[in-house]
Amino acid sequence: MHPELIKLELTFKPSILTKIDDPLLARYEIELWMKRDDLLHPIISGNKWRKLKYVLDHALSSGADTLISMGGAYSNHLHALAYAGKILGLKTAGFIRGERTETLTPTLTDMQNWGMELNFISRTDYRLLRQHKNYLDLPGLKPRQYWLPEGGAQALALTGVAELVDEIDISYDMLCVPCGTGATLAGMIAATPDQVSVMGFAALKNAGFLRNDVAALLPQPATHWRINLDYHFGGFAATTPELMAFIEGFETKTGVALEPVYTGKMMYALYDLITRHRFKPGRRIIAVHTGGLQGKRGFNI
Repeated sequence: MHPELIKLELTFKPSILTKIDDPLLARYEIELWMKRDDLLHPIISGNKWRKLKYVLDHALSSGADTLISMGGAYSNHLHALAYAGKILGLKTAGFIRGERTETLTPTLTDMQNWGMELNFISRTDYRLLRQHKNYLDLPGLKPRQYWLPEGGAQALALTGVAELVDEIDISYDMLCVPCGTGATLAGMIAATPDQVSVMGFAALKNAGFLRNDVAALLPQPATHWRINLDYHFGGFAATTPELMAFIEGFETKTGVALEPVYTGKMMYALYDLITRHRFKPGRRIIAVHTGGLQGKRGFNI
């Protein structure tokens, strides 16, 4: 791995496994654990680091001096990329979905302060950018510029996610993760044995397309996974009072902070499915906390 990337990773903390001790779970004879990737780093946390690690290594090894990607006004991916670029001495640029507002979101302000060039584009143009998957695919790319697709969803991301799976040192029946682009889910599927069920929870509405996207990222076909589409709460970054009350109660009970875009929805879903007897008694489930807690700033919580 590139020396600068090794130096950065040495500043990270361990991602521990935490058992969720809750009498309700015991009542249903379910053992629920959380892989605390939110603890890795205060900014480049969770699956953001897992997906970026080997992409950044490839960019640095290829002699790139500029990283270009895309995301929304609260994008965890762009937020992590901007910070990583600053630390690694790389220029960064982001295509931001939607018109520029008079006041930037806290996320965009951070990104700008870390040196990222912000380019606001229409939602139509943003959708067109999604077709460019390879690091050299972006039209008009200049020498030493490196393109990362939305959410860092590319084959190299799977290698970093596999390390997350390798760190789990207890036996388990199911591995769960929230889904945006599906790249983290794909990495987990590729790294787990067939006897382990892998379940993704879509954070956005009408996300059936993710099944094809995930399958396309897999190095070989697999059947031990599925995506639950029922807990988007109205759409990407949409919430309900019920979801927010669950998150507040979970944080009070466990001391584990959640955000309502990804991990909060997944944990709500797991609790709901457990109380509906959708899992066999005696199952040990591990849920991955994908970090991104900076996004809570968009919800006044």
